[in-house]
Amino acid sequence: MLDIILGVFTDNGLVMAFLVIGITMWLAYLISNKLTKGRIHGSAIAIVLGLVLAYIGGVATDGSKGLSDVSFLAGVGFLGGSMLRDFAIVATSFGANFDEIKKAGFRGIISLFVGVLLSFIVGVIFAFMFGYTDPVDMTTIGAGTVTYIVGPVTGAALGASSEIIAISIAAGLVKSVLVMISTPFVAKYIGLNNPMSAMVFGGLMGTTSGVTGGLAATDPKLVPYGAVTATFYTGLGCLLAPTILFLITDMIF
Repeated sequence: MLDIILGVFTDNGLVMAFLVIGITMWLAYLISNKLTKGRIHGSAIAIVLGLVLAYIGGVATDGSKGLSDVSFLAGVGFLGGSMLRDFAIVATSFGANFDEIKKAGFRGIISLFVGVLLSFIVGVIFAFMFGYTDPVDMTTIGAGTVTYIVGPVTGAALGASSEIIAISIAAGLVKSVLVMISTPFVAKYIGLNNPMSAMVFGGLMGTTSGVTGGLAATDPKLVPYGAVTATFYTGLGCLLAPTILFLITDMIF
């Protein structure tokens, strides 16, 4: 009987993935409402639960793809893949009002460059503090601090080792979770209560998952505006990090 059930689960991997994700999200929002009174958004808790499940899946199977290495949960790998991720980001941005986007204008553009440069510099400084002196390694880790997408893109372009790329992804994930958790707490102190400030915030922070999760906990109406500039931020980081920022880092170090 168990083999039959497992066979059904394995043959319907995508359905199982939706079931697991649904249960995880339900549990995350239950914890958010009951234990934190909504102070920590359910999305942030869901990310932490997802990382824990990925760790358990990797340890149990001795694999490299986390929970999707479990045969009947292989659909999680597709559901969490880059195609659906990018689709979700683009779909979120479609909720924005173009008239509000135009109002950000020059300030929105400046926030993108300031956000990318500031995150990159912080990442490079931390890399240097931990003993990394090779410009390729420092640039890759700095790019990971920009976002966990920019890190591996930069590392692949510069020929960084898989260990350094993994560190860059970890740096981006830490930043994403921190932004998601801290946004509701600092929103009232930085005037994060209108579309323009949300776009500037998205441009400064850049991590799309962190910005959207944090804004969802602050005011769901602000999510599309933060997502717009955060999405551009990732693209700008992918352009600057392996080119101009690498050349500057190589020149200095």
